[in-house]
Amino acid sequence: MTEKLHALLQRLQAYQRTLILDMASYDGMPAGSDLRQVAELENVIAAVEAILAEELGKDRKPSR
Repeated sequence: MTEKLHALLQRLQAYQRTLILDMASYDGMPAGSDLRQVAELENVIAAVEAILAEELGKDRKPSR
């Protein structure tokens, strides 16, 4: 059950991130706006998560 909830949470977070980034990419959004700053933070979080996932994947590979 915990794995299913974790997977659902990841999907919801990805959807939320997509919505924020889409809203921030609107041409009328000023660079210093709160929403733009949140979108930039979401990009950084996504990059860190990708690096973490990659590193965890390396740790799980069998050694030769």
